[in-house]
Amino acid sequence: MESDSAFVAPEGVYSVTEEHKPLQVPTHSSTAAQPIYQTRLSSITIRFPPKQPASPGLAQFLGANLTKDLKKDKEKDKEKEALVKERPLLEERSMSSSDTPEDSFSSPDPVATPDLSVSTPVEHQQYKLFSHPSMSATKKKSHISRPKHNMRTTSSTFITRLHSVEGLNKTLAAKQGEVTFLFYNTGKAFLWIEVGAKAKEPLTRISFSAYPTCHDVNPSTASSERLDVIIGFSTGDLVWFDPISSRYCRLNKQGTISSSTCTAVHWVPSSPTLFLVSHTDGTIIVYDKEREDGLFTASIPNGLTNTPHITINAHHASPVSNGWDPLSSIFVTPPPWHPEATGRGEKGAVAKNPVSHWRLCRRGVVDFVFSPDNKYVAAISEDGCLRVIDPLAEQLVDCYASYFGSLTCVAWSPDGRFILTGGQDDLLTIFSPWEQRVVARCQGHSSFVSSVAFDESRCDGRTYRFGSVGEDNKLILWDFSSGALHRPKLLGAHHPRTSMSSSISLAYRRGTGSTSQLSAPRYHPAPSRNEVSTVQPVLVKQLDADLLTSLAFLHRALVTASKAGHVRLWVRPLVMANPGPRRRHTRGTLSVTDFQGVVP
Repeated sequence: MESDSAFVAPEGVYSVTEEHKPLQVPTHSSTAAQPIYQTRLSSITIRFPPKQPASPGLAQFLGANLTKDLKKDKEKDKEKEALVKERPLLEERSMSSSDTPEDSFSSPDPVATPDLSVSTPVEHQQYKLFSHPSMSATKKKSHISRPKHNMRTTSSTFITRLHSVEGLNKTLAAKQGEVTFLFYNTGKAFLWIEVGAKAKEPLTRISFSAYPTCHDVNPSTASSERLDVIIGFSTGDLVWFDPISSRYCRLNKQGTISSSTCTAVHWVPSSPTLFLVSHTDGTIIVYDKEREDGLFTASIPNGLTNTPHITINAHHASPVSNGWDPLSSIFVTPPPWHPEATGRGEKGAVAKNPVSHWRLCRRGVVDFVFSPDNKYVAAISEDGCLRVIDPLAEQLVDCYASYFGSLTCVAWSPDGRFILTGGQDDLLTIFSPWEQRVVARCQGHSSFVSSVAFDESRCDGRTYRFGSVGEDNKLILWDFSSGALHRPKLLGAHHPRTSMSSSISLAYRRGTGSTSQLSAPRYHPAPSRNEVSTVQPVLVKQLDADLLTSLAFLHRALVTASKAGHVRLWVRPLVMANPGPRRRHTRGTLSVTDFQGVVP
């Protein structure tokens, strides 16, 4: 079964069922753009509503206008009901459920309004401490903001071409049940495809004048009628795009807030408006898609102006007198409209972007990811550090060093117990943020690791399946179990802390620990090879393609992408198409009371 389009894993055979090859552009064409940045993948699964039954075809065929007669009968019935004034109240309420949709929507009966949006008041209240209140908070709850501009009729030179498949609206209107969409970038193009459709052309292909470098879809607002996609570019620009309506809005236009290349973008979980963007100048910036760009200048930590790889306009910046150590803290610059920016600006000023500005290090931030409980952010950078950040408090929690070189990719386990990184040391490293140590390293790649991802369908809280791709064109699958690790001889010199669930704040652990824990440094150097266990691959698949850059696990498929934009969908073994009941993250639902008396 082994071939370039199939491989055998312990659970069965994975085979390529769908391919999307890069579009061949003539080299002499003025619009030709060679792939400089990595191809990134974003996916979303949405449920389309079932279709309503059609009107009687036989009656229409015979010429009997049955639908009009039914409407007339209903109108007569309503008039009769209006004349009956002595009807019991209970009966009136039962009749109101069959009236017009407007009446049923305004009914105080909770049974009449079962469909409540999960992204209205709760999320805004949940993240009100994270940022200045959003502009949308003052609007009506029923208002759903949309991008302002039509991409099909725009005169912007930033968007050079938009091509959609013929009959896109009809195609989407005919969808039923769950549909998975995939987005990816290649060269100066951004593409939208449907997984499993096996279509020859993408649903939409957009060409820009700049290189798209990263993107993300908001799952909290995704529906059959709208998709909120944020695209980051090499120029620092950001585009908020709805592929269903083909409408868009630009943020950080022409690098107003930051002209540094965007390296990663992620929506704040459960927030309909907030998202984070990392840049090559070592910063992460918080945005609100409903705000306009404001006049903002980030403060410069002491000594940063002498760093050659960061371009800063020192004339407009305000240097900070105190020294800044990027291994022990992040440098936060609140904008004038931020509630913490006391003494700056006027009270009641209109909130604009950015929401907040974090400087993590003196080199570029490569990628970041939210923890499953949404309480922490794991960010990696070119200085070889993994930083765990509390986004609500805007503080650095811990900082871990790589074994060698820069870190290139990061993922958080579904239960929040482990952080997985890949780097220029050809290694995958498993960190336990709750034990504050390196758990294991994975050896199998012979070049830089490009992407890592957990397979959530094969993670049960005891055994974890994850995959990786690298510049050696290897696709590797790994199985990890902390209980089955071989302990190195020198591991006894290390005093491991009690493993804790991600539902327990790290600040709680520091606050209830001993004096040595309270004064413990946030920076953790990399342990030597003989201090850490080693994990060997379950499967190594050498692919015949250009440089592999991305990997993603979907419900029914494994997706790989190359730098040139060659996307492959590897269908899972048949036994995994409808996986049976498994223990899922049973260790990730513990509370603080479960550990009372355990923490020293």
